[in-house]
Amino acid sequence: MEPRTYGPFPYTASIDRPKLSLPDGAQLALWVAPNIEFFPLDEKVFYGSGFVPDVLAWSNRDYGNRVGIFRIMDVLDRHGVRATVALNSDVCIHHGRIIEEAQKRDWELMAHNQSNSRPLNQIPEGKEWDEINGALNQIEKTSGTRPRGWLSGGLIETWDTLDHLAAAGCDYVCDWVNDDQPYMVDVGDKQLVSIPYSSETNDFGAFVRWGLSPADFDQQLRRQFDVLYREGETSGKVMAICLHPFLIGHPHRIGCLDSALEYICGHDGVWLATGSEIVDHYLASGPTV
Repeated sequence: MEPRTYGPFPYTASIDRPKLSLPDGAQLALWVAPNIEFFPLDEKVFYGSGFVPDVLAWSNRDYGNRVGIFRIMDVLDRHGVRATVALNSDVCIHHGRIIEEAQKRDWELMAHNQSNSRPLNQIPEGKEWDEINGALNQIEKTSGTRPRGWLSGGLIETWDTLDHLAAAGCDYVCDWVNDDQPYMVDVGDKQLVSIPYSSETNDFGAFVRWGLSPADFDQQLRRQFDVLYREGETSGKVMAICLHPFLIGHPHRIGCLDSALEYICGHDGVWLATGSEIVDHYLASGPTV
């Protein structure tokens, strides 16, 4: 898209929209998005020391892929939640065992750059298409299914990102954390669906940026749910729980995810969905935004 002062979508006030209906009269769609990421040891680690190799920061993140992700799987299994994975495609190359377990659970795989050490605005000029299409191709090659969704590493886009995503065949994007309902994004003569992701109900924000305790994060998820669930009586809402195995997957934190999901899933009218399921229902029911 060309540089602009507002996003590639019309502004719509939430109070002016028609009702968004969810399947079976649900009030809220819950989707859980673990970010399964790869950090090359011979590159700088995001939020690390800036040195290479950065053994402390790197091994902390590697813990998530060796241990933490399997704790998340156990918790989601317990509550009947199928995740939508924000997947660095390099995980397919280096940690295929994770992909096997995700596919065993019928989790959805959406693309999330090739590694988490190279945000799109640091890709050499003219190479962003190779980064995006290469990530989609690698995940398709490994899993047998081409990702329909995209989350940029660090939620960082360039002016060209949406055009590349549309050209590569993506149906939805999660970078724009500005709504509690899906909406349409105009990309030239094509459209993408933006579905609600969150920098708030996100363990990275909770534990790294704000220094919350696991108990605080549990309460944050519950309070987010309570408001959206109540508002969903009038018009359906979407809640994302965004996770990083190297954070929530530690023994002293994993219980707060279990506790929050037990609370949320104990309510009627909660649709446990994947990203693609939310998009398909939204498009089939007629976009309201």
